[in-house]
Amino acid sequence: MTNRRFFLRNSALAMVGMGRAPLWLQRALYASDAPSPRKKILVAIFQRGAADGLNVVVPHGEKAYYNLRPTIAVPRPASGSDSRADAAIDLDGFFGLHPSLVALKPLFDRQHLAIVDAVGSPDPTRSHFDAQDYMESGTPGVKATNDGWMNRALPKEQEPPSPVRAVALGAVLPRSMEGRNPAIALESLQAFQVRDKQAAQEFQQMYLDCKDPLLRSVGRETFEAVSLLQSVRQQPYAPAGGAEYPHGRFGDSLRQIAQLIKSNVGVEMAFADIGGWDHHVNELGQRASEGQLATLLTEYGRALSAFWTDMGDRMADVVLVTMSEFGRTAHENGNRGTDHGHANCMFVMGGPVKGGKVYGRWPGLEREQLYQQRDLALTSDFRDILGELVARHLGNPTLNGVFPGYTPKFLGLV
Repeated sequence: MTNRRFFLRNSALAMVGMGRAPLWLQRALYASDAPSPRKKILVAIFQRGAADGLNVVVPHGEKAYYNLRPTIAVPRPASGSDSRADAAIDLDGFFGLHPSLVALKPLFDRQHLAIVDAVGSPDPTRSHFDAQDYMESGTPGVKATNDGWMNRALPKEQEPPSPVRAVALGAVLPRSMEGRNPAIALESLQAFQVRDKQAAQEFQQMYLDCKDPLLRSVGRETFEAVSLLQSVRQQPYAPAGGAEYPHGRFGDSLRQIAQLIKSNVGVEMAFADIGGWDHHVNELGQRASEGQLATLLTEYGRALSAFWTDMGDRMADVVLVTMSEFGRTAHENGNRGTDHGHANCMFVMGGPVKGGKVYGRWPGLEREQLYQQRDLALTSDFRDILGELVARHLGNPTLNGVFPGYTPKFLGLV
């Protein structure tokens, strides 16, 4: 039997529904005629490749940071009128943002952006594949988990949920969204277009006539999702508030997530990722504001800032959280890069977020303070952050079902 996720991922022939639209779709399309309470939404961003958290959120007040990174450390913030384009952007006198994240500083100052440092997975693996799998499953060290934390975190519905309740931008459904609750992956809204209407109708009828109830249900959910996404795609969309998303896959993903949320079609979970963070060689240029990391952070910061601006007052219902599978070594290597490490940083952005603060206990970077004498030590489990967002933002208190065998410790982020 065709796997549900495989079918949803590969239904890009974009078939249109036959006959009258289902009731939930009629309500979504005419939401302005019958307003309903807006749902809380969680957007998760995965930085694949292991971002160098120490050069993203710079501990410029830590002397050991500069000793460990003689050629790739981000310079201390400039004082007074001595402005430097490659210096860290001060946050609180100890931590600063990489200069390429200047677009995020206003959000931090307005207390809509929080940062958690020395955070990550407690599992010691330095394998990208295993570490990503453990974070997306929400079960570090356990490979037998069949579903993802985002799927398990979806609150129970009293009515049939929208077929686009959980949406990932990408060709493949991410590990974090796999599970019993329907979820879809799409490369882009524009990819959903009618190519052969007659064939689409015949294909839909084949599923509707199927005697297997599971296959019939899968077919119905799929056609409803396609029909709904068609309706969204056909509406012209322009980002609000003068928001300008950067060109590229990540900016496009956040723009489309914003479009789906503002279309009131029932999105509760959204996912996007951005790769390219595995900087073993030449992480920075001759200046901190140049090179691989700077280029990637410029795109990353501008995309997050544009999403905030575009969403406007809808951010009151939205929290966005970022994560990466692990951090990188505290000491630079011999190629002006960094190798696979341990703890990292996470960003949490949204209307209900208590921002303007760097959360988490800082462990220090002296040799005896490092994890295995080489990495930033972990003082907060990533499930503490995600668990708080699931419970306090999404309103799902059953965290043992979301993170089995672990009780999250809230940091007071929302």
